[in-house]
Amino acid sequence: MVKMSSKKRKALKSIQTDEVEVITKPGGLKITKSTQPPSLEKFIPKLLIFSGIVGLIAAFVISYDKDQLLQNASFQPNCDINPIISCGSVMKSAQGTAFGFPNPWIGLAAFAVLLTIGVGLLAGARYKRWFWIGLQVGTVFGLGFVHWLFFQSVYNIHALCPYCMAVWTVVIPTFWYVLLYNLEQGHIVLPTRFEKAGQFARRHHLDILLFWYLIIIALILKQFWFFFGRPFGA
Repeated sequence: MVKMSSKKRKALKSIQTDEVEVITKPGGLKITKSTQPPSLEKFIPKLLIFSGIVGLIAAFVISYDKDQLLQNASFQPNCDINPIISCGSVMKSAQGTAFGFPNPWIGLAAFAVLLTIGVGLLAGARYKRWFWIGLQVGTVFGLGFVHWLFFQSVYNIHALCPYCMAVWTVVIPTFWYVLLYNLEQGHIVLPTRFEKAGQFARRHHLDILLFWYLIIIALILKQFWFFFGRPFGA
């Protein structure tokens, strides 16, 4: 379906479709311009590599500190900065071993996989649809897990672990952009009634991601404003 728009006193007219914009300049010259966002094909490998590296570093540090805590109950991690920013409080909690073993062990395995996939893609590897669906399932699990940990840290443990937050920061965009890439490549097909929502998400991918982060930051500040708000007279 073609939508035409015109404004008086404007020499430039445009015809907009879902895929291209046809611009008619004075004199009848027509220029076509794609309205679709650039492909994520080159971005995805870099994102997976970046997320894998950041996640591995964070998981390794947390694993090391957890091991030190198990050997010495009085050990104080270097990220125990104040009563709120306290890795030790999170590590010592029951939520720190959600599946019966330290949570960072999951990260050591999962982020190594992301890094390997990203390097493979950068080297020219091509994966089948079932592989991308499997990766998507993994990112859904990761997304759910980090949001559960976020809730537990903020509302039950009442402490924040900087390395854990680094993991949250990379898991969210990893899920988001793997989803958008799968939609772009046709690995995941939306029902017709959700196609416009998918197009909107693709066009405003960064806005949605930033809004997601802002919600998390706002919830943290609201819960701990009694501490973080002291410089502002709260």
